[in-house]
Amino acid sequence: MTKAWIPPLADTRFVLGELIDLDRAIERAGNHVDRPGVDQILDEAARFATDVLTPLDRPGDATGARLENGTVVLPSGFAEAYGRFVEGGWNALASPAAIGGAGVPKALATAVAEYWTSASMAFGLCPLLTQSGIELLARHGTTAQRQTYLPNLVSGRWTATMCLTEAHAGSDVGALRTRAVRQGERWHVRGEKIFITYGDHAMAENIVHLVLARPEGAPAGNKGLALFAVPKFIPDRSGAPGRRNDLRVMRLEHKLGIHASPTCHMAFGEAEGAEGELVGAEGGGLAAMFTMMNSARLAVGVQGIAMGEAAVRHAARYAGERVQGRAHDGRPAGIDQHPDVRRSILVARAEVEAMRGLALVLADALDHADHGLDAASRGRAADLADLLIPVVKACGADAGIAAADAAIQVHGGHGYIEDSGAAQTWRDARITAIYEGTNGIQALDLVRRKLGRDRGQAALGFVGQVAAVARDLAAAAELEGLRRRLDMAVDALGMATRWMTAAVERDGDEAAAGASDYLRLFGVVAGGWIMARSALAARARLAQGPSAPLPPEVYRAKLISARIHADHVLPRATALAASATSGAALLRAIDRL
Repeated sequence: MTKAWIPPLADTRFVLGELIDLDRAIERAGNHVDRPGVDQILDEAARFATDVLTPLDRPGDATGARLENGTVVLPSGFAEAYGRFVEGGWNALASPAAIGGAGVPKALATAVAEYWTSASMAFGLCPLLTQSGIELLARHGTTAQRQTYLPNLVSGRWTATMCLTEAHAGSDVGALRTRAVRQGERWHVRGEKIFITYGDHAMAENIVHLVLARPEGAPAGNKGLALFAVPKFIPDRSGAPGRRNDLRVMRLEHKLGIHASPTCHMAFGEAEGAEGELVGAEGGGLAAMFTMMNSARLAVGVQGIAMGEAAVRHAARYAGERVQGRAHDGRPAGIDQHPDVRRSILVARAEVEAMRGLALVLADALDHADHGLDAASRGRAADLADLLIPVVKACGADAGIAAADAAIQVHGGHGYIEDSGAAQTWRDARITAIYEGTNGIQALDLVRRKLGRDRGQAALGFVGQVAAVARDLAAAAELEGLRRRLDMAVDALGMATRWMTAAVERDGDEAAAGASDYLRLFGVVAGGWIMARSALAARARLAQGPSAPLPPEVYRAKLISARIHADHVLPRATALAASATSGAALLRAIDRL
């Protein structure tokens, strides 16, 4: 079956128009685009994703990337598509104009990135990591490094990778063994890294590997780490790719999904040492890398949303075509008329919409934190963004996986057969809960770092924001059910936040035991906040009549989706709060698992 994904243009426009201040976002970006320009970018991105990238997805999954004579070979069509991607300026869309980018609001660039992933997650991974590398080098690189690397990375002529993981260390980066030895102004890096996405390919002129390593003589643990830019081809004096560096791909990982994306086991410095440049300070490698990781964590949450959107569209099309059983009036019916199938699809759609809204609000907060007009508003935006990064990463991933799982169920036995395409979406989506920090690591980040550093004050401030929206719902009688359920969810999050903050101070294991359920609780309530705001905006637009910017059916659908979210998702908050605050005693009661 061909891929059934259709870009969610209406919902993207709704979120950009109603949940963020788009005019202010455009002003912060430097007015490099106007409202009509936003619409044009969305339309063109949807067209490129549909016409150029979607046809790569199923064949790319079947063929996969392969390693031949030490060189990575991508499936047919990927290099041509990447050339068109770069030529169309899409790689530069997310970067500021000051470094050669298009200078559009981050929320718009994030919305467009969803389209690349829905069309072909394997393709979208390459520009995702390049964009994260751009943000890292723009913030931490020297003037010379920015001049050498940024124009090439922004244009897409070069790409970037993130090289952290080592086989023996996993997520414990402080245990890595990759070493760096200074030789004049350069460093020589030696070691092996695994799980390097797009560690090699021939789509771009050069690949800049951002490698975490320990300088010779540096202390053990995280504080001894430094970050190095290690290019595949060492730039010559003019900045053009020169001689080949001492690095190679040892093998490609055979993965559950995203087969067309090469995940490389790489060796640095097998002969004289891979030449690299120190980025930032010695001992500051992990702090610098967090710039790249936080960017990638938002992007991975968006990947989950993108795959959820693709799964929902696929399931809805199949359900409309598959005639099985009878409707309530006795006539043969498509399975989209069966209540359980409708519930499954509509709940998945509501969760995806909630997470899309949250991701774009987060993107706008990141923009505001960097470019806001006054220090107080920048601080508030930074606090909100800091809280939401682990939530969007983990809960966006969970929403995508759940939607993909539901799509397989809707397809029934055909969903378990690769020919339907439903299985690929789940296989591709599943990694989003694992990479860029597992969802469990995101939960510990939220609880130990975000709650621990200010005794939960920022989180309780967010609880207050949600409670204020719940009060606004009281003016709309038809949204009483949403208000009631949001109130209960807010109370659950407030209680769990106070308990968790005390637990962080009292017993780290108590907090860690409930951290994942606390993060899910936060995501449920944050999604409810987005859907409540959406319902109020949709209601106001319907009252506005024909002058509203979108067709009335978009607003009516949003009202229904918000109420479905309230009926089927918000009630989870009470159970999650109970689980999150249950403590660690029973987890310690069995000596061996």
